[in-house]
Amino acid sequence: MKIVKHITLLLIVLTSSMASAQVKFEAKLSKQKLGVNERLRIDFVMNKDGDNFNPPDFANFNVVGGPNTSVSNSWLNGQHSYNKTYSYFLAPTKKGKLKINEASIEIEGVVYKTKAVTVNVTNAVKRPNDPYNVDGVAAENIHLVAEVSKSNPYLNEAITVVYKLYVSANTGVSNWREVDNPRYNDFWSQKIDTKGYRIQNGKYKGQDYRYVVLRKTVLYPQKTGKLEIEPLTLDITVEVPTKRRDIFGGRHMAQTNRTVSAGSRTINVKPLPDEGKPENFTGAVGDFKFNVITSKSELNASESLQARVEVTGKGNLNLFQLPKLTVPSSLEVYEPEHNENIRTRLDGMYGSISDSYTIIPQYKGKYPIPSLSFSYFDLETETYKTVSSGEIVIDVIEGPVNNSASDDNIAESDSNKKEVTLNNAQFAFIKTKANLKPTKQENFFKSAEFWSSLLLPLLAIPLALVYRKKKEERNADVFGNKIRKADKLARRYLGEAKKSLGHKEAFYIALEKALHNYLKAKLHIETSDFSKEKIEAILIERQVNDITVKEFISILEHCELARYTPITNVEMQQDYDKAASTISIIDKEIR
Repeated sequence: MKIVKHITLLLIVLTSSMASAQVKFEAKLSKQKLGVNERLRIDFVMNKDGDNFNPPDFANFNVVGGPNTSVSNSWLNGQHSYNKTYSYFLAPTKKGKLKINEASIEIEGVVYKTKAVTVNVTNAVKRPNDPYNVDGVAAENIHLVAEVSKSNPYLNEAITVVYKLYVSANTGVSNWREVDNPRYNDFWSQKIDTKGYRIQNGKYKGQDYRYVVLRKTVLYPQKTGKLEIEPLTLDITVEVPTKRRDIFGGRHMAQTNRTVSAGSRTINVKPLPDEGKPENFTGAVGDFKFNVITSKSELNASESLQARVEVTGKGNLNLFQLPKLTVPSSLEVYEPEHNENIRTRLDGMYGSISDSYTIIPQYKGKYPIPSLSFSYFDLETETYKTVSSGEIVIDVIEGPVNNSASDDNIAESDSNKKEVTLNNAQFAFIKTKANLKPTKQENFFKSAEFWSSLLLPLLAIPLALVYRKKKEERNADVFGNKIRKADKLARRYLGEAKKSLGHKEAFYIALEKALHNYLKAKLHIETSDFSKEKIEAILIERQVNDITVKEFISILEHCELARYTPITNVEMQQDYDKAASTISIIDKEIR
């Protein structure tokens, strides 16, 4: 009887220990039902640490926050419990039963997946009329405005759209993300670089506000009639005051996410007038100068000269065609090389466009290049203007004379013809040695190739045995394989970070994973043991310079913060270069 009790107790202990060692990885929702104007939090929770976490694609949702990572370790009655959570904040894009697919993570070499979950999204929920209601205050104090320079331009006349974000004095903005970008259908568009965000003071509907200029775009309408400028939509993290106060009497700030849109704008594009329109008009609108310039006016036959047809000024420079150059048939002319030197500023395009022709005369004489004319629509006077270049005469001083009556040159005839002198190098060199090869081939049997193909497989057997032994030794080295795998992952994620430059969240996630895997490979520590203090202590113990250690820790801290603050492409490139450089320095210094 006592033996049975001991066996039962042993089974209970084994079962409980197996249950405690079981890996759990699941998705938890903050609510099963929400309005289309509300936010949802989803947590991916695991009871053991892992690598290579891959979230779902979040179809039908906008990610407005996250991933936020939290780790907890606790001991209760001698039992250790561990939890790690990845949290995301989501905004639904439509109503209905929306599915969130599974996430995956690798724990101790095994890939685990969560179950897919479903959320019921209903109509918009009415928020209470509370002066300290976070969502209500955010809606009243954040505004996105699109300012259009002109609502009734001519066809191909430049207009400017400036997007401004207005924020009231008692409200703050910590981050924003573009949800919908305008596509500018029926417009030629050019984005103007804003070079950082400068906070300015201004008025919105008569009230004092602060604002930043988010984007400037120059548009040239390509169709007449009513054209729509699509809206710019942002998801903004807003900080608003609450009822709570700190010990100094200041109000606590709460964060919420607010989606704002500049709204669509309609402009009425006027057609260019038909009255007085020249036949050679090709669509140029603006203020221009026109020239035809030749590199030389005197030369010998078979020499070349350059003729440049050029338009300079302000307007739609790359949206019309230059007039074509015509020359006499005795002048050989090649296809022109098109050149553009254009700068786009807030009020439109400036610069020049040109076609460069290479011309080679064949005969002696004087050849006129007929005058070219260029027409454009002047916006100041609202009339058409035509500019002519004037005739240019090319004087060919030396060369054979063309007596053909059909040629359209104005050269004087010359009866003294010169005898054509033959050149001794008119024919290519003829080879005297053919280097021919016999068509009859040697037999393969008993040849060098025959013996090589027979003996090489026998020689490969000991090499295969050595390779197999080395592979078994390598596979048995669990610790070394783990280090090599981490080092490989570090290189892979650093490569992924480089590919993700320009995409802030993906870039900093990949960069952070690369740094963590590098530490696992170099310091031989697990992810669950990561802390800035421990990393700093181990690096200093391994004789890494203090400045290098601080630089590495600052990169880790910046990866955590950068995902939630506005970052430019230049700053991302600087962070990547700094991480790669610091890793290289640690490799040289570590002992």
